[in-house]
Amino acid sequence: MPTVSTRRVVITGMGAISPQGVGAAALWQGLCEGRSAIGPLRHPDAARLRVKVAAQVPADFDPAAHIDERVLPLLDRTSEFALHAAREAVTQSGLDFASGGLGLRTAVIVGTGVGGETTQDEQSRRLYGENAQRAHPLTIVRLMTNASASQISIAWGLRGATYAVASACASANHAIIQAAQQIRYGLADAAVTGGTEACITYGALKAWEAMRVLADDTCRPFSANRRGLVLGEGAGIFVLESLEHAQARGATILAELAGTGMSADASDIVMPSAEGAASAMRQALAEAGLNPQDVDYINAHGTGTPANDATETRAIRLAFGIHADRLAVSSTKSMHGHALGASGALELVAAIGALRDGVVPPTANLDKPDPACDLDYVPNVAREMPVRAVLSNSFAFGGLNAVLALKRAP
Repeated sequence: MPTVSTRRVVITGMGAISPQGVGAAALWQGLCEGRSAIGPLRHPDAARLRVKVAAQVPADFDPAAHIDERVLPLLDRTSEFALHAAREAVTQSGLDFASGGLGLRTAVIVGTGVGGETTQDEQSRRLYGENAQRAHPLTIVRLMTNASASQISIAWGLRGATYAVASACASANHAIIQAAQQIRYGLADAAVTGGTEACITYGALKAWEAMRVLADDTCRPFSANRRGLVLGEGAGIFVLESLEHAQARGATILAELAGTGMSADASDIVMPSAEGAASAMRQALAEAGLNPQDVDYINAHGTGTPANDATETRAIRLAFGIHADRLAVSSTKSMHGHALGASGALELVAAIGALRDGVVPPTANLDKPDPACDLDYVPNVAREMPVRAVLSNSFAFGGLNAVLALKRAP
């Protein structure tokens, strides 16, 4: 059986649904244009909420146009997003899971921070607000955290390890890392993985309001006048394969997932640790065989909160030393919002795009330098530059850190 040190992992398909539009190409184009998809909150209870802005999937997104009508009644919005993104990724990969027993050797691992929150919110409203006597009979199959992974498994007949990962804002990266490990250790030849989230609900918005970390205008990562995060939604799904499997079938390789790193701060449930984040970055570099000077771009976690952005800046300096001043760093959450468990997946689209096209997406809305955030954050306008390797950071409440290291396609 191949060992972890000899089996390389590559990405051969990606799909997305995001506030920038339908499809990975729409997301990447919006990011390259520096266009923020943050806008006025669309919600029936908006008048009862203090939060007035969000980054939402376009209102004209119609899941019925992309998903079998027999399946739709079983799906929460988070699974609708996941299935749509998975279909795009699988189509791009060109994999035939029915051929050669590949379906038996394909894992499905999907991250989500809160799972079927739309269903949970709707049924709570019925039971507590309208005094309904029973919940909808499909409530459980819609809201369970593993629903998206299971629906993808069913849709393509994938019989490998299938499960969900829930680690708040690091969920997508943790899921992708788990999928890569399945391939590295020879437990699977391919994997469908990523993250999905649909958290723009009344209950979730009220809970985030109570934490007092939401911005009231827009998201300004690393800017001195940043006022907090802006919630987003969407999904990013990817097809991973072993390098030898992809090469044997002549697949187009988008990028190599060369290294990963995970750590826990073990210090505070919400206050991030620079050393914990730096540890995950160091691990990712080591597994990828990269020196700090080999990396040209970091897609930062960059939420726009005072504590996160300053701490991440310190963490990058700890991990990269003097090379930190030569890195291009940006937070695309300034344009697609913070999609919680899906954020790392949306940001992986940006990381792949940077490697493929030699374009670093900007940090939008960065209009006032902060002395505590003193790196090159590519303010407001995308930058064309050679990109050899990229890190993509995800750091979650609970002190959970997950970092991906990508290289150009072999």
